[in-house]
Amino acid sequence: MWVTNYPYAVLGGDAGNRCRELLRETAMAHEMIIHAGSINRDHVHVLVSIPPSLSVSRAVQHLKGRSSHKLLGEFAILRRRYWGQHLWARGYWVATSGNVTDEMWMEYIKNQTPPEPDDNFNVT
Repeated sequence: MWVTNYPYAVLGGDAGNRCRELLRETAMAHEMIIHAGSINRDHVHVLVSIPPSLSVSRAVQHLKGRSSHKLLGEFAILRRRYWGQHLWARGYWVATSGNVTDEMWMEYIKNQTPPEPDDNFNVT
């Protein structure tokens, strides 16, 4: 889970849909599997499996870095709002799912509000 640099509701509509696409593409490119995800107006929740050769910090770096770069390049409103080229705030929250089942995490992510029309991160 990570948040935007400032608590503005900027990830709705086209920007949110494009963010979702970019996260899916990045995950596939780095052999990550997104099991569930939710793009809220100012933060992102993702349940992801990463390959053993990829560290957690590197996986998040790929997801946040590419999505920030592309979103700021494609949406002028984001460039004006985040003029320092930093869409995402520093840091992220991560937990392993060892003591909690994946189904419980998926249910938690599914219940995040407000729901967007296409919260299904799974690639078919």
